Amino acid sequence: MTHILPTLPKLIATSVVRGSEKGQSHGGVYTIDFARQRIEKHVDWNSNDIDFSNTGGDRGLRGVAFFQREIFIAASDKLFCYSAEFKLLATYRNPYLRHCHEISRRDNVLLLTSTAYDSLLAFDIVSKNFVWGVSLSCHGDRWEARSFNPMTRAGPRLSSRHHINMVHVAEHNVYLSGLHTGSLLQLCDDMTIMKICNLPAGTHNAQPFQGGFIYNNTRSDAVSYVDCSGNRIDLPVIRHPKETLQFVGVDDSHIARQSFGRGLCAIDNRYIAGGSSPSTISVYDLLENRRVATINLTRDIRNAIHGLEVWPF
Repeated sequence: MTHILPTLPKLIATSVVRGSEKGQSHGGVYTIDFARQRIEKHVDWNSNDIDFSNTGGDRGLRGVAFFQREIFIAASDKLFCYSAEFKLLATYRNPYLRHCHEISRRDNVLLLTSTAYDSLLAFDIVSKNFVWGVSLSCHGDRWEARSFNPMTRAGPRLSSRHHINMVHVAEHNVYLSGLHTGSLLQLCDDMTIMKICNLPAGTHNAQPFQGGFIYNNTRSDAVSYVDCSGNRIDLPVIRHPKETLQFVGVDDSHIARQSFGRGLCAIDNRYIAGGSSPSTISVYDLLENRRVATINLTRDIRNAIHGLEVWPF
């Protein structure tokens, strides 16, 4: 029997434009209504203080989280707060927030990855302050977490050895990972680190799902699901015909490439949504192991989805 798709949700996505120059857009914030096949761009990121020293750097907007009627969106070294109507309400900074990627909320605290410091920072939404930080290090097979006060100079030194770029809160547990952690980790309440499962190198967006785990297996151009028995399913990321792409050739210089998977969220206990470049969002059915819907925002190969969440308002 053919499965009838449920009404697909509205999503919010952020994008990064790798290799863009001054005067050009460096990404934005979009809502994507799959049911109506409608895309709206609400924020265009083009700041004069962007660091152009490398291909990604300060470009683009990253992780997304919500609190009541507010939207929190991370940039490289800033945390923006928007209203549900995308009016900018406030901007927050901290010396230890650098090359932020993903963010996640636990109660009234936002957790932000500080990739350049291999750390997590905690931002109290009520007091509007960065209240604690924790830096990660690995010695052999043993992970350590060292807490620090982000309002002092006693924090960690610059280090992106593990490239901590993902944090995800599920049932009050805090999970984190990075390009080079090789594992999905759990940060326990006593600040110890527990290894949950192995991950391929280059993984993005690893998170628990239905007793197993989902992640962007970015180097393999796939979205992967590992079930509770350890069985892995790889779903290929969509590829667009080369002749339809813009800025083809930047992939030869390692600035950007097609099918780079990043951005991932659960829709329900069966469907997930994943992002890729050029900015495309796909919905996957993990019961039938197939891609069931896709919306493409642009054919600019430099433009990649970063943050991806279900729209709550």
